[in-house]
Amino acid sequence: MFNNKTINKFRSLATPFYYYDLETLNDTLNSLLINSDSDNFKIHYALKANANNKILEIIKHNGIGADCVSGNEIKKAVETGFNPSDIVFAGVGKSDEEIITGINTGISCFNCESLQELQTINELAKGNNNIINVALRINPNIDAKSHYYITTGLKENKFGISQNELNEIINNLSNFNSLKLTGLHFHIGSQITNFEVFKSLCIRINEMQRWFTDMGIFFEHINVGGGLGVDYVNVNKNPIPNFKEYFNIFKELLEIHSGQSVYFELGRSIVANCGSLISKVLYIKKGTTTKFVILDAGMTELIRPALYQSYHKIENLSSEGTKEIYDVVGPICETSDIFGKAVSLPFTHRDDLIVIRSTGAYGEVMSLSYNLRDKAKHHYSDELK
Repeated sequence: MFNNKTINKFRSLATPFYYYDLETLNDTLNSLLINSDSDNFKIHYALKANANNKILEIIKHNGIGADCVSGNEIKKAVETGFNPSDIVFAGVGKSDEEIITGINTGISCFNCESLQELQTINELAKGNNNIINVALRINPNIDAKSHYYITTGLKENKFGISQNELNEIINNLSNFNSLKLTGLHFHIGSQITNFEVFKSLCIRINEMQRWFTDMGIFFEHINVGGGLGVDYVNVNKNPIPNFKEYFNIFKELLEIHSGQSVYFELGRSIVANCGSLISKVLYIKKGTTTKFVILDAGMTELIRPALYQSYHKIENLSSEGTKEIYDVVGPICETSDIFGKAVSLPFTHRDDLIVIRSTGAYGEVMSLSYNLRDKAKHHYSDELK
């Protein structure tokens, strides 16, 4: 991925910066589209993973829709060319202003998470003389078997409608004259690498569809969410997720009714491994029992390790010396500003270039100005040829 020519180009650029390998992105999109090829399937890209303009334009160019979780994401999707009819709006706390943005934009569907939200959208839609498509986001109480902070489908999570609330919602549907119920929505978490979880999701969705069918309610689409994980450890060996196995589960196990569409909201699996954070070594510091590599990038450029204790592969692009063990840390005034502990790297020096891999998802988009840090720039592979 990083040949000598590219590394030499890196040396001329101010660090830290985000680097996007567009070939990897396009290869990932090709695999995604080949394996999701079905008359019933529709992919929506989750903008929360990465909202970089060029990344969005490439994704949109491949005929993929947009999954948004804020009013500003809806605006960004439209600005970068996504058709409003291909935009869905999720989120547990949509403000009135954001709902109005969605209504005025003419988005495809609101994924709703409570009776009160349905009531609010109905009231706001009345003043616009619109009929608004809505889907009910169901909390299926399925363990995503990933980090607790990125699970969303357990009954103690804040997301979705619990199944014991459904009767009350159904009893109130006839009161919502400005709403049209078109879908069911599920999302159980993120960075899911255990495919049994998706099998369990299919079983639960089938049960829920049968329950609604018995009530005389049918849906134009089923939104199964996203959550497919990537291989952060073996990124060189497995840069592209196993889309084939993922989509085959839904093709084989999900009971799709005649004329019904299935929506997928994938984010991380599309963009994670096309992105890297490039940083420079400021200092090598000897602690009592540890050697520290202190970078000019910090948790302000990549917060995931501090927030989730997540793993990212770290490589030295400048040295091929004897391996040493280091703690790789940033310059931020927080003890949690750590990228990796006990990392094996070639003997490392001041000014060496360090790459932190798989930062295309939840890297640049979650960057901070804490400590009044300058915003890191981004560069693309086609610039550096």
